[in-house]
Amino acid sequence: MAEISRLPRPVADEWEWQYQGSCRDLPSEMFFHPDGERGPRRRNRENTAKAVCASCPVIAACRAHALAVQEPYGIWGGLSEDDRLAIIGKDSTPDISHAS
Repeated sequence: MAEISRLPRPVADEWEWQYQGSCRDLPSEMFFHPDGERGPRRRNRENTAKAVCASCPVIAACRAHALAVQEPYGIWGGLSEDDRLAIIGKDSTPDISHAS
């Protein structure tokens, strides 16, 4: 018989915080950019999404998740893709300086 305490926890336990997210009932388009979105339109959408995150009760869990799994898209825990890349120390452009 399997040792219950050694079994992985149900995935739902890992995502429980999402049920309390302020973004839960909002359109996903607010947090994820459409193809080709740039400039002022993108900044405005990101700022609107970040304002929702600012008062969210699970902002810390959301941010920790996004950084841990290196979420490539969207606003998570008040951070944009560029914000997360800056924190984890990765440049969004490929390094071609060593290409032969």
